[in-house]
Amino acid sequence: MRPIVATLALALIAGVAPAAAQQVDRDVAIPMRDGVVLRADVYRPTRPGKFPVLVFRTPYGKHDAAEGDGVHRKAVERGYAVVLQDVRGRYASDGHFDPYRQEGKDGFDTIEWAAAQAWSDGRVGTYGLSYPGAVQWLAALEQPPHLVAMAPAMTFSSPRRFFYMAGIFDRSWLPWIYQYIAPDARRRLGMPVGGDAEARWREVADELQSFLPLRDLPWLREEAPYYFEWLAHPPEDAWWDWAELRGRYGRVSPAVLNLTGWYDDAYGVEGAATNFNGLVQARGSGSARTHLVIGPWVHGAPSTMSSRAGELAFGPTAALDYDSLVLDFHDRYLRRNAERLATQAPVRYFVMGANEWRDSPVWPPAADRIETLYLGVTADGATGRLQAVVPQERNSHSTIHSDPKRPVADPHGSPGAHDYGALATREGVLTFDSEPLAEDLTVAGNVTAEIHASCDCRDFDLWVRLQDVHPDGRAFNLMGAGNDVVRASYRDAALGPQPLQPGRVYVLRVPTLMTANRFRKGHRIRVQVSASFDPHLSRNLQTGESEVVSAQARVAEIDIHHGEGHASRLLLPGTDPLPQDRPGHADAEDEPNEK
Repeated sequence: MRPIVATLALALIAGVAPAAAQQVDRDVAIPMRDGVVLRADVYRPTRPGKFPVLVFRTPYGKHDAAEGDGVHRKAVERGYAVVLQDVRGRYASDGHFDPYRQEGKDGFDTIEWAAAQAWSDGRVGTYGLSYPGAVQWLAALEQPPHLVAMAPAMTFSSPRRFFYMAGIFDRSWLPWIYQYIAPDARRRLGMPVGGDAEARWREVADELQSFLPLRDLPWLREEAPYYFEWLAHPPEDAWWDWAELRGRYGRVSPAVLNLTGWYDDAYGVEGAATNFNGLVQARGSGSARTHLVIGPWVHGAPSTMSSRAGELAFGPTAALDYDSLVLDFHDRYLRRNAERLATQAPVRYFVMGANEWRDSPVWPPAADRIETLYLGVTADGATGRLQAVVPQERNSHSTIHSDPKRPVADPHGSPGAHDYGALATREGVLTFDSEPLAEDLTVAGNVTAEIHASCDCRDFDLWVRLQDVHPDGRAFNLMGAGNDVVRASYRDAALGPQPLQPGRVYVLRVPTLMTANRFRKGHRIRVQVSASFDPHLSRNLQTGESEVVSAQARVAEIDIHHGEGHASRLLLPGTDPLPQDRPGHADAEDEPNEK
């Protein structure tokens, strides 16, 4: 192992801005408690001394992280040492890769190793998002004594809302494994790696994602045996408790920065809010040493530095310097710089539509009122509507014809804000619109849908999508897909699956329609209801049998009730609109997405 010294001359030759000199030690061996060796690249200032340490652990290759991530370079400039490590069984590290299962103990061992090095001052922080965010939580539960602060972004709170969502297995694990995990696994196993995994996925996606039963998928059995183990354990199985954060926040001592985006993967926005509140509750009165930041972003660090998500731009203030935020946070807690973040409220969230940031001491922010809109239909029964009063008709309902073999498809292949207006005429979709608003309505927090539904089947999924309809008819989603669904048989998740009695009316709650949006005067509020939203999550066969073990599906008629006695409704936490001339206010740019 030979150290590499990056100098000012090298920076000038490369044509980049000069940076502080740093020493890089490649493939440093870090032994785990069971003797397996993980390897890391260590970046640190060339000057002598002891430095606080930041640890970043990834399954995607520390070499790629170093090329695509700027935090470690800027951290060295601020006087940190940084450890970029391949997790167990990935790239330069030894051992067998079992996603997430090994990250608690390995994270503990890595943190304590970093604290003990001659160039370390013994104070360690962590950072990273998605998988590199999850590993921080799992390590923190092991209580490493030298972990002072952590910045886990866009990650989960519970395996029940990560591997599954509302009782439904998350099909996005298949493309994740195929594109990002399987190639290195095949290399290690001596199997043909193939070409561009992302291009190949586009060729095989339909075949793999439509295969039933899920557990009988004939591919990926050598490269990813853990995928089939996940399928063997439904969400109510205690097997998943190894990854459960909820109820265990008292074990987590470091300061925590939680960050996510409204269009993040569904587990990310729910996870950040749940983890923030869990820490506040566990730590009691006084400073909870935890922060929550929610912006108008999709999954990934690059999005935080953009003002656009999908087809909408949210004004220049929407972009955030992620690198600086992470380092400012660590400056405050690792380097005891009390000025960093000292004036910010614990919660900072972006209000779409108003295109401005707001501060709050709590999440969700205090609501001035709850706006209740009831689902109903026009007098001729042809059009759905949202109305402020309970419909007086008895036995009033709208029907969804749901065929698992012809699911309602998401017409947009990328995350972010998109126009879903065309779905209003699609078979299998019910659309309910308010009248054009007479004044602005700002909503922030957890919107809740309470839907009275019955079916001639034993189970179905209920998707309730909240949209902002512009005067020109375009209807934009206000969140990523996943928090807007519930499986009817999992209506009480703690009890596990409870098949339906055909014809019986059940109240199904979707309580985590998390957003912050200003519905403008002249806009409409829309709710779209369907029994599927392909390719998000696995399909419900509507037989009462799980798609994990069965391939037999049936067509179903699902009634959404909205008459007297069965008043389906939408509950919106409203806040008073701010004046239009408030500094920092900007209108949304409704231009098409540029590719």
